[in-house]
Amino acid sequence: MTIYIAIDDTDSVDIGATGQSANALRKIIKDKGWGECQPVTRHQLLLHPDIPYTSHNSSMCFVLEHSPVDVQDLIRCAAEFLENTSAPGSDPGLCVAVSTQIKDVERLIAFGIKAKKEIVSKQEAYQTAEYCGIHLSEHGGTGLGIIGALAGVALRMTGNDGRFQGKMQLKESGEPMAIGEVIENTEIDEVQSIEGQTLRPDDIIIIGDKIKTVLLDGKRKLLVYRKNNAWHTCTNKHLQAY
Repeated sequence: MTIYIAIDDTDSVDIGATGQSANALRKIIKDKGWGECQPVTRHQLLLHPDIPYTSHNSSMCFVLEHSPVDVQDLIRCAAEFLENTSAPGSDPGLCVAVSTQIKDVERLIAFGIKAKKEIVSKQEAYQTAEYCGIHLSEHGGTGLGIIGALAGVALRMTGNDGRFQGKMQLKESGEPMAIGEVIENTEIDEVQSIEGQTLRPDDIIIIGDKIKTVLLDGKRKLLVYRKNNAWHTCTNKHLQAY
């Protein structure tokens, strides 16, 4: 059984971070013996003056696979976690989706894509979740986080959206590293240029200040770009689309 779990808007300007909350929830799930969760992905949604958000209007999603957990127990656990740990003034939302029980994957994904481009309402989020057979609930404040939570699940399901949360440590900035060494020593599946070229194991890249990976083709990929006849790891500016 594959379960998608997404949360949004658990923080305030001064307190917390939704990425930290997602990783804390992953640990709780592991400690309960419900299984190992895949790493968290951050999904960028529309930035617009009419949308209230704490910093970047992004939601967090992770996946629990091959788990014996009762889904209702998982939902109760996640809901209690959000209600007890979310920052005062936040508007947390929770989405839990069992992949085999989703009634209309295309409609779900369409909602996620729309949330990256247009303003969507809580009503539309609830209608989409109900139609698709997905749990969606609010756990404080205005509950606007349900929009991002549902969109996070939808976008994670595409296998082609989101940055993996957190930074990855390779070598010091400016040092060279072979692709084969990167693959062998990290959770990275492939190294790919921003134009779509997959690099070979013997290709060399120059390590940058911050190493961020993205979800593409269902894989964890490190993106690189060409400069001065050498491959360099992408900067945050290169990754804004993710």
